[in-house]
Amino acid sequence: MQKIQTQGVHHITIIGADRQTSIDFWEGVLGMPFIFDQPNLDDPNEGHVYFDPGDGRLITVFTDEKRTAKKQRPPQDAGHLHHLALTVSLATFAQTVERLDERGITHSGPKDRGFMDSIYFRDPLGMLIELAAYRFDPPFGCSHADVLIEAHRLRTARGDHHINQIHVADAIELLCQQRQQSLSDDRTPKNPY
Repeated sequence: MQKIQTQGVHHITIIGADRQTSIDFWEGVLGMPFIFDQPNLDDPNEGHVYFDPGDGRLITVFTDEKRTAKKQRPPQDAGHLHHLALTVSLATFAQTVERLDERGITHSGPKDRGFMDSIYFRDPLGMLIELAAYRFDPPFGCSHADVLIEAHRLRTARGDHHINQIHVADAIELLCQQRQQSLSDDRTPKNPY
């Protein structure tokens, strides 16, 4: 028996309200270019609009002109979506409160997650959206996931409650040592002063 190996998220599809509400939110608030539009091939009464969240992958929305944007909290039962997290830069994150406030969008305010900063708010239909900004750049040739798995290993070995910046910094150092060669026989920390 073999695994079915995935290689990333292809797209995420959301049940939306009308077409214009979807375009106004995903492109007009979150800046995702509206890149593709066609009928829902499984339901001719619905549209299917596509947006690029910034990494070339896709967020798609099924639209129906008969559905209205009723802001209601989606079910929180097992098997339902809790929230959708989207990446923003630290520079954008620093502007997020002001930009949400100027639209009158209620939000959580910035949340310290140790290795990233987050802010939460609801889309026009009530789905919880998280804007997340990593506090680090992974070393060349590594992903954020590479850093986080090493940070997790360091955190658990040290008996710490959650990943924090020290775990991330030490994980980055470890990954750099593993991936970058050196002519030095001794790569331990030094104090030349």
